[in-house]
Amino acid sequence: EPTSGLDPNQLVGIRELIQGLGATKTVLLSTHILQEVEILCSRVILIDQGRIVADRPTQELGERAGLEKSFHELTNFQVAN
Repeated sequence: EPTSGLDPNQLVGIRELIQGLGATKTVLLSTHILQEVEILCSRVILIDQGRIVADRPTQELGERAGLEKSFHELTNFQVAN
């Protein structure tokens, strides 16, 4: 969780650092914060209980209803009523 606990200025700085490195290198980012994935990542691999349930471009995965909804669908998340 590279941006957890950062103030807004530090958050921008870390995002810029990651994006700068990603311009010429592959950066592996492990996080549960899907907003960071949408902002920083061009490709996403979603893992549920040790099993890869998606491996595709971030934009494609979040295209229909957003990355969070796609994550819920792919991990069979049930909302309690």
